[in-house]
This record gives sequence, C-alpha cells and structure tokens, in this order.
Amino acid sequence: MAPAADPALEQLEALIKETLASTTDPKVKDKLTKAQEIVSTASVRAKGVLNKFALDGQVAVVTGAGQGIGRSIAHALGEAGAKVAVADLEFNRAETVAAELQAKGIQSLAIKVDVSKKQECEDMVQKVLSAFGDLHIGVNNAGIVFHSDSEDTSEQEWTRTMGVNLNGVFYCCQAEAKHMLKKGYGRIINTASMSATIVNHPQRQVAYNTSKAGVVHMTKTLGTEWCDRGVTVNCISPGYVDTELNRSELLLQVRTQWLNETPMKRLADVEDLVGGVLYLTSKLSNFTTGLDLIMDGGFTCW
Repeated sequence: MAPAADPALEQLEALIKETLASTTDPKVKDKLTKAQEIVSTASVRAKGVLNKFALDGQVAVVTGAGQGIGRSIAHALGEAGAKVAVADLEFNRAETVAAELQAKGIQSLAIKVDVSKKQECEDMVQKVLSAFGDLHIGVNNAGIVFHSDSEDTSEQEWTRTMGVNLNGVFYCCQAEAKHMLKKGYGRIINTASMSATIVNHPQRQVAYNTSKAGVVHMTKTLGTEWCDRGVTVNCISPGYVDTELNRSELLLQVRTQWLNETPMKRLADVEDLVGGVLYLTSKLSNFTTGLDLIMDGGFTCW
C-alpha cells in the first residue's frame, strides 16, 4: 500500500491549481507554476521511501534513556515523529532528556524504572498508556557491566547483571507485548552487544557476555513467536562505543587495544547506532524479525 499523501501538501497543491485557473496575470502565473513544481516535488518525496521511516502518530518507550545510547535513540525516535517516554533508573536523568525532547517540540514523558523488577516494567507501560493512549515501539536498552576474573565473580555481581541485562529485557518485552499483541502491531528492539558473539579482552566480563548472549537468543525466540500476531522483535549489537565511561583514564590503554582491533580504527559514536533502530521501527522492516544487527566497525569479522 502506498503511503498516504501529506494533507497539507494536497491542500497547497489544490490552492495553487485553483489560483492558476482564476488569474490572468502572466507574472503571477509564472510564479505559481514554479511554486506548483516545488510542491509537486515535495509531494513525491513525501510519498517516497524516506516517508516510510516516519513515525508520526506513534508512541515509543526507551529504557536506559537518561544517557548514552538510550538518549540518542530517544532523540532519533522523537525527531522521526514519535512521542517518547524516557525511562531510566535515575529519574533526574530521564527528566533532563525529556526536557531536551520537549525543547524540540517532541511530546515526551520521564519515567523512573528499575527494569530488574517485573512490576516496575509493567507499571512503566501503564504510565505510557495513561499519558499517550498507546504504545507502538519498545526499545529495551538499559544495561550494566562489571569486570572481574571469572573465578572471582561474586554472586551479587552475577545476579545484578542478569537482573538488569537479561531479566530486565524480558520483563520489558513481556509488558510491552501484552499491549501490542492485543492490537496486532508492535516493534520491539533490544540492545544486546557484540559481546554476545565474541569474548572481549583484555577486560574480563563473564556475566555481561553471558547476559547479552541471552538477549540475542531471547530476541530470536520472541521474534518468531510473536511476529504472526503483528509484533516483531529484533536487537542491535553495538561494538565499542565512544561514551563518557569509555573515555576514562583507567581505560586509556584498553581503549587503544580496542581501536587497534577494530577494522575502522575508531569507536562508534552513539549516532552511528540510531540508523539501525530507525530501520527496525519503520515500515521498511515489516519482514524483519529475530534479527541481531551487529554494528561494530567490523570488530567481529577479525
């Protein structure tokens, strides 16, 4: 089905056509003809492939959106036309990002959530529905990482990592899907990691790697289970990203090794990741589900 035409452009085209028919002034006719060509070109573009990335009228929730990758995704979805719920464990961070979106004219909502708690994930979705009346897109991005030798990894570190990175993603998927499945449409995107595919070094992070591998397989499982009811589930797997955490002095030597082992010889900018998310939320991804989209500058190829 072709995308709907922009009503404003249709009205403008009709007005120009009507004015052209009624005027006899050659100069006015010439200007109106040029205006008609410009509007016609804009109308074709509005009905074209770029329009299929538009999220006008849709509602999204992004967890871990108070900083880094999640913040960038929240901005991208809002700029594409969606209303955005900014969810984060740190409410002040969520409020800051929601305010940034509102300054751009994007309807947004800040929500405090601990994704490791099932009830809070369900409450998060209910807050989105109460504020915006619907939910079309869920981006489950919240995550944590600890570093330790595997023989020394504590029960607390293991349990907390799984609670946020694996359980939290499932709880969010489940809460989002309960609404989406009822109406027969939804896009769920989980943030996994290239750590699901490779073993990072020199840093040691068995809990993180295992949790992200779980996210990838969970995504494939849910993506194939729910797709015939209109809900697709996919994940992105970033490589090393140039975040504030990765710029610390403690990681300077490790960072140099990351750069040497990445074919592109640089870390990802958070903006490098939003294109994949926009694709997975768009009409162009209608036949895509269970995908693990690795965006790592070629790291996993070596």
